[in-house]
Amino acid sequence: MAARVSVLPSRRCLFDDPVQIRVAGLQPRQAVTLRASLVDETGELFQAHALYRAGSSGELDLSRSPALGGSYLGVEPMGLLWTLQSKTPYKRLAKRNVLTPFCVDLEVFEGHGDMSRLLGKCTNERWFLAEGVKRISVREGRLRATLFLPPGPGPFPGLIDLYGSGGGLIEYRASLLASRGFVTLALAYVSFEDIPALPEILELSYFEEAVNFLQKQKQVKDTGIGVLGLSKGGELALSMATFLPGIKAAVSISGSSFNSFVPLKGDGFTIPVHPYDLRRMKLNDESGAVDFLDVVDDHTDPATWDCRIPVERSSAKFLFLSGLDDLNWKSDLYCRDAVERLQQHGREVEFYSYSGAGHLLEPPYLPLCKVSIHRVLGMMVRWGGHWREHAKAQEDAWRRIQAFFWQHLMDSDTPKSKL
Repeated sequence: MAARVSVLPSRRCLFDDPVQIRVAGLQPRQAVTLRASLVDETGELFQAHALYRAGSSGELDLSRSPALGGSYLGVEPMGLLWTLQSKTPYKRLAKRNVLTPFCVDLEVFEGHGDMSRLLGKCTNERWFLAEGVKRISVREGRLRATLFLPPGPGPFPGLIDLYGSGGGLIEYRASLLASRGFVTLALAYVSFEDIPALPEILELSYFEEAVNFLQKQKQVKDTGIGVLGLSKGGELALSMATFLPGIKAAVSISGSSFNSFVPLKGDGFTIPVHPYDLRRMKLNDESGAVDFLDVVDDHTDPATWDCRIPVERSSAKFLFLSGLDDLNWKSDLYCRDAVERLQQHGREVEFYSYSGAGHLLEPPYLPLCKVSIHRVLGMMVRWGGHWREHAKAQEDAWRRIQAFFWQHLMDSDTPKSKL
């Protein structure tokens, strides 16, 4: 083949690692098309492409060369990753087995036409587990979880990772965090094994079991546990930080300031469900998907305040993250409610709201998913977001999450694991 495609510093990296994609051996000012292809574990093909023109020396460097068209425009070093799309509509790219990588084929074709003449290619292996990180299945008591241990004796900061009401045991964020030096417990709480999809009640004692389990691990530093959650998981992270003394720091991503959809039973109390009416769901004619933006009653109505999570009682540190183009949930509004209550009680709190970002703020370079099926509800759901803004928000949020936990759980200059 005429051209050489390279990925620097290595073709093998962690999924959240930025890389430098270069092409050499082209003709000066040659028009070419670059294409990225990834096949997920269900056999679904995700692709992105961009049009480029080589420099005067016949080389391309995606960190300096602007895309002239295709899936994105301008200088976007990782654009071929975060614009990956399935030909099947409304598919979400997510990693099921973290023990294997996503392999991204990077190809360069002649011209800006039909991509019929291949000039060169290489494969970027993007892993979710750094070398030496242990994955341990946990079925202790009621716990349904997976523990990830960084290599070495530690002690490391300990985290509990919660996903949303779609349920299951989601491991890819936890495995990446373990690869960056955190002992991380990915915890299922709905729709997994013997845990029902639509529980009548959630018990705080279940989440306390997870905290106690993590505190018993000898590699975990004894200065307190962190918790992060997305959507319903973000709301549960706030409840854990409020009612469980072992939690020292909490991150809520696209979450609520009140208890939604399922009562939360604590020790001698129950937080009821914030009032809602599913008849207020809106159907999008183009996609056939729904949004829940107007489903819940006004959270500023004092009649609903017994459903609030009283975060102002907590001594934990908080980080809130939300997208201003969240079409699933008024997460920015609800985050602001919790932030304002904390500030009224003289508490320091971090809050970052991202223009153009949707509901599903994931680890960086996972592509935006605007619409997908909700596994528990069995219906298409709108998540919102704009491609470039959402991608930049994910990069920034990921840095802030890690910095927040290093600051509040352990010295920030502690070495982190690498692939």
